Amino acid sequence: MMKGLWDRETVALMLLAAYMPLALFWIWFGGGAALATLWIAVLCLAFWNFVFLLARAQPPSVAAVVTALAIAMLAPEGLGALRLVLGISFGVVMGELVFGGWGRNVVNPATVTLSFLGFGFPGYGWPGFDDPVVWAAFPAALIGVATGIMPAAVLGGALLVAGAALVLGAPVAEVAPAAWIVLVLLVVDPVTSASTSLGRWLNGGAYAGLVVFFATGWSGAAPVQMAIAAALLTSLATPLLDEIAITLWIAKRRRRHGRN
Repeated sequence: MMKGLWDRETVALMLLAAYMPLALFWIWFGGGAALATLWIAVLCLAFWNFVFLLARAQPPSVAAVVTALAIAMLAPEGLGALRLVLGISFGVVMGELVFGGWGRNVVNPATVTLSFLGFGFPGYGWPGFDDPVVWAAFPAALIGVATGIMPAAVLGGALLVAGAALVLGAPVAEVAPAAWIVLVLLVVDPVTSASTSLGRWLNGGAYAGLVVFFATGWSGAAPVQMAIAAALLTSLATPLLDEIAITLWIAKRRRRHGRN
């Protein structure tokens, strides 16, 4: 029997291709320091994928490069190789590999890694992004949506809530660039985002709502720190959002067919 075109690795490759505009602009403005951080992340992920390949015959995935890119772009600055490797090792092993690898994980391993680094090393500053890097996230999102790799409803829900917050005068302008990049890199992950139509709208809306909440009440936090915290909490709530969507669908079907 011939193998279908759309398998796990095809999705991972398409996701990596979608992120190319964002990655190239980030490397261009970040220079050697950005490349060094990305190289450390790639090597650490390759090591742990190799360990699980030997220990559990668990095949590695190209998605590890996507995870490495997200970690390298969003990790606190000045950590050094040892702290970065420690954070990646915890986040990738506990967030992905113990569940069977990419495609079976419950939370995004980059989100787990970045949250661990933020909690474990609070004295290090979070990165900022040049305007061209922020704008480069738009073609990345467009490619992802056009190819079906990124769920459009998650983006739509986030933009809808963010737009409402701006209209109501919430102070989200400063956090918006970082929140947008985190949305594109972490929240619209095809594996860990919601799987139902309504759940996806709720997924994006919950993320944006948490960003607005943190922006108005979390004094002293960096924009990337707020966005990552919102991404982590939203990821943990995603199964509940899908459960809500399924429950509402079942109730609607019962009313339509007159069942109790």
